[in-house]
Amino acid sequence: MTRIGREFKPTTDPTIAGKKLRLKLESWPESDMPAIEGSLVAPGRRFAIVVSRFNAFITERLLLSAVDGLVRSGATKDDIDVARVPGAFEIPLAARKLAETGKYDAVICIGCLLRGDTAHYDVIVNEVTRGIGQSAQETGVPHAFGVLTCENLEQAIDRAGLKMGNKGFEAALAAVEMASLKEAISSQQSVVSKTKVPRSARNDKFNVRNDNAGKQGDKTTKTRTAKAKRK
Repeated sequence: MTRIGREFKPTTDPTIAGKKLRLKLESWPESDMPAIEGSLVAPGRRFAIVVSRFNAFITERLLLSAVDGLVRSGATKDDIDVARVPGAFEIPLAARKLAETGKYDAVICIGCLLRGDTAHYDVIVNEVTRGIGQSAQETGVPHAFGVLTCENLEQAIDRAGLKMGNKGFEAALAAVEMASLKEAISSQQSVVSKTKVPRSARNDKFNVRNDNAGKQGDKTTKTRTAKAKRK
């Protein structure tokens, strides 16, 4: 048998045909390096979901799965707020305003864009992607990207609960993990900031320059004082 993509099909090689082949599955290599990671634990965290009404046939299915993903991770429905916008172009602004309130640990952006006959699709896709990314970077609140960018309706349906899974559910899990990771990174930074390095243990050029400058200043002050006394 030969492997084509994800499927195994009968081979036409006469030297292999009719023989039993043993497939060896290797485990995923793991690194020994310690890493800061987030967990899929949502209790105690609040989430906001921005969903587009355009192509509601798809976005409503993404929304339901996103809520399901948050609830399965331990969040309650009282900890989830949903904001609806007209289309995907309006998602970044709503997401940014929600993030700036400081009430939410993560924002999930849900929409659906289908390619048409004009360049309108490309323009909107670029602006939505840039806006969501910029909002996350400038507010410091994780944003999960659940906006479908598909060539046709069939691709969108496949990604809204059929053979390609549900991207709303995946976005919800990404939001939970990033909220946890952000908290883990913040706790690491607080531990580092509390650890004070003694001045005697510091070995940087900046402190050496400051010490030299201080000594020269003391010498100048003493010289001026001595001249003033002679006069």
